[in-house]
Amino acid sequence: MHATRRHLVVGAAVAAVAGAEWFLAAGDSVIVTDRRPSEALDRLASAGATVLVADPPPVDLLTDVDDVLVSPGVPPHDALAAAAVSAGLDVYSEPELAWRDRGPGAPPWLAVTGTNGKSTVVTMLAAILAAAGRRTAALGNIGVPLLGSARASDGLDVLAVELSSFQLYWSSSLAPQVGAFLNAADDHLEWHRSFGAYVAAKFDIWRAATPEAGGIAIGNLDDQLVAAGLAGVRGRRVGFTLGEPAAGQLGVVDGVLVDRVDWPAGALGTATGEPYAGVALVDAALIRPPGQHNVANALAAAAMARAYGVPPEAVRDGLAGYQPEPHRNATVATIDGVTYVDDSKATNPHAAAASLAAYPSIVWVAGGQLKGVDVNELVASVAGRLRGAVLLGVDRADVAAALARHAPDVPVVDVPSTDDKAMGEAVVAAAGLAHPGDTVLLAPAAASKDMYASFGARGDAFVAAVRALDRSAGGTDMTGVSTA
Repeated sequence: MHATRRHLVVGAAVAAVAGAEWFLAAGDSVIVTDRRPSEALDRLASAGATVLVADPPPVDLLTDVDDVLVSPGVPPHDALAAAAVSAGLDVYSEPELAWRDRGPGAPPWLAVTGTNGKSTVVTMLAAILAAAGRRTAALGNIGVPLLGSARASDGLDVLAVELSSFQLYWSSSLAPQVGAFLNAADDHLEWHRSFGAYVAAKFDIWRAATPEAGGIAIGNLDDQLVAAGLAGVRGRRVGFTLGEPAAGQLGVVDGVLVDRVDWPAGALGTATGEPYAGVALVDAALIRPPGQHNVANALAAAAMARAYGVPPEAVRDGLAGYQPEPHRNATVATIDGVTYVDDSKATNPHAAAASLAAYPSIVWVAGGQLKGVDVNELVASVAGRLRGAVLLGVDRADVAAALARHAPDVPVVDVPSTDDKAMGEAVVAAAGLAHPGDTVLLAPAAASKDMYASFGARGDAFVAAVRALDRSAGGTDMTGVSTA
């Protein structure tokens, strides 16, 4: 008989709500707390949960619970979470719960983390796995909970999993059979309180890469920190690079993605065991979205799929047919010779740097929540490409100061508005700074929630503003929204 357990769920975000519903379906006792009312809380209350809206939630909620499931966004220094840890309670997030509950015969997890590129890689991976005829889904930090997909009875052959540093921090046993680490740069310092703590959480993606556990660690050899960490992995490790790969690596040769790993038959799935001479996978020119950083993302996805046993033909077909997610280096329109590009997903300087490097002459639309990260290095590295900048959002003054220091001759327009007209003002200002041949690039280098519900909503606002601009210009050369 199932012994009723008492769970406290902190936060009513998507993943935590999935956990609460999971507990309720098992007949357990559930208390859910959040700082503001929501439809999700109302739904959980109707399902039998005890709901408390409080800011901050009282620590005495911990008195009569067995464990605590936290929304990934709850930081370790949160008073309630810190008190739970100090009290010796088990504190974890939804991916950890799904891992613990997966049961016998569960599908393997091919998981990816990194500062940037996670969603692109996990959706590329899902496309490759589908091309190989595997039943799969892109799950986790991409916005789809893992609960309900991780058991053998859920009908999937293999899981393509995106894991954030938050989710990894709140996981103690989760050990994906294949774990890929893409890159590491300053981000979420307000959550982790230090870069070292942020990176340490991400290294847990390789928890299974030991001789005992038999997992495979995959890492980006072009990222100094990731490469150093990969070199210290005790178990099987595979690197990828934008350069020519050595034996045991994936890379690029004469514009073609190449796999030179001698995958041992039976390592995971049904590996094919090609010799070290390697196999060609796909032309780099076919990779979408464009940009060298997305070629690196494709190499990571290919490495993960090959570790599982996917043949080269399926890697080629999956990547060639891949449809990118929105707001990732997406060309919106060309108006009067100026191209408008939406990369709202560039929510930190590292991502913005990759986007800015793809275009030679840019009017940059930037700003938002910098999350404690310095933008001086970014601005210094791209100053020569900038023809102008339009700044909006709560931390725009920090970006303006960096521009004044490193690009003093670049004209800057400040948009102080925070209402729904702000992006329209920004796009009109950018059009005024741009000349034929320039790219107006939304690559904010910052999070969006000071002004928008999500980076997607910010990107949608940019697209709408460009469409409005095109209508006012006569609409003669609108290319249409794409996700290339």
